[in-house]
Amino acid sequence: MKFITIEPTEFTKFANKSPYKSFLQTTEIAELRSKNGWTPYYFGVEKDKKLVAATMAVAKPTFLGKSTYYIPGGPLLDYEDKALVDFFFKNLKNYAKSHNGYLLHIEPYYELVERDREGELVEGGFSHKKAIENLESLGFKEVTPDNPKYLFVLDLKNRKEDELFASFKQNTRNLISRAKRKGVEVRELNREELAKFKQITEQTSERRHFSDKSLDYYETMYDLFAEKGQVKYIMAFAKEESSQVPVAAAMFMTYGDEVIYLFSGSDEKHMKEYNAQYAIQWYMIKYALKNKFKRYNFYGIQGLPNPDKPGYGIYKFKKGFGGHVVELLGAYELPLNRPFYHLHQFLSKLRRKA
Repeated sequence: MKFITIEPTEFTKFANKSPYKSFLQTTEIAELRSKNGWTPYYFGVEKDKKLVAATMAVAKPTFLGKSTYYIPGGPLLDYEDKALVDFFFKNLKNYAKSHNGYLLHIEPYYELVERDREGELVEGGFSHKKAIENLESLGFKEVTPDNPKYLFVLDLKNRKEDELFASFKQNTRNLISRAKRKGVEVRELNREELAKFKQITEQTSERRHFSDKSLDYYETMYDLFAEKGQVKYIMAFAKEESSQVPVAAAMFMTYGDEVIYLFSGSDEKHMKEYNAQYAIQWYMIKYALKNKFKRYNFYGIQGLPNPDKPGYGIYKFKKGFGGHVVELLGAYELPLNRPFYHLHQFLSKLRRKA
């Protein structure tokens, strides 16, 4: 095997065929990151003159001039192939360490175990726990992820629209139908309308106390992905007093085999009257069916389902459409320069206590 740097075009060709592909592992996301001071790199492992592993990584000085190497949604490789995992990460570690790196942070888009709709383990289902053993044998430690570890996913392969709708929970079906009776209209926004989208998400973030993305982020994502049809900003409108009023909005990625529901917001005044988020989800599920996507990814839920924990309502909303819980491998860190790493950990604890 041979560890090599590769061209972005070569990486894209490999990623498009990888079973572990993620929109986070794209040259477009590398460009987005570069706007915020990160430098992108592309690495691969060649065996018999064929790529068998690859990744997009970004690096940025984050502590005393030393750099964090971050791999969102990757690397793209078989984590149960110990020989490949060892070779890839030992070489990547050496490269990053020799190029001022003190920390490697990865978040693979790689399923760990098979779970059902309730988040319970499926009897006889797959388990990729060997992947964790392989990472830990190299010194990786699990840490809090930047991206969701638990997802909720609806399989669409060989599903028909009527049958799929009938499989939703009754309350979900009722609210979709109610939005239709109320005259809610759903359509895709163009770039010039993204300020309307931002107004909705900003109101929601203030109400629910989470950080919203900037308008520049939404516009940049549009510029990077819209031409390929890989990002969609969807808005629901209600007709009031002869004018259309925005009542809900959501952002989706369409990448690989899936449609991914990323961000959303609702106007509080109209939320209960129109239930427009249900209309938006049904609009995009039908889009996914029509365009032969294999699954509809509702994206993150906050941990395994637990009625006593915050965020359970988000899981219940997504569960109403059917589907099952997906548990990913999670986020892992590998110190590259232990004195710097431990100093950073110590100072971070002091800041949290202050």
